[in-house]
Amino acid sequence: MEFNDYQKAANRTLFGSEQVLTNCALGLSSETGQVVDLVKQYTFQGEKLDKQKLSKEMGDVLWYLSQVAEWADIPFEDVASDNIDRLNKRYPNLPNNH
Repeated sequence: MEFNDYQKAANRTLFGSEQVLTNCALGLSSETGQVVDLVKQYTFQGEKLDKQKLSKEMGDVLWYLSQVAEWADIPFEDVASDNIDRLNKRYPNLPNNH
């Protein structure tokens, strides 16, 4: 799935018209905390890493990120490609893993 297609499909489930950015930023923080908590439980508490749950929480983070971009009228594809461009400039001598 293309990032911009995801952004538009995810927007179908965005509810409310007031304080959308604040809602998405708070939701992003909450969902990111859930990802961090799963990693903490795995790393420091000896729990098995539940990849299915981790994937679900990462999807929730992705949803909120896409909706912050949607609110700001930034194509999600641009967010991803700009990030890769910055990483390539920051680490020009690393081999391409793919």
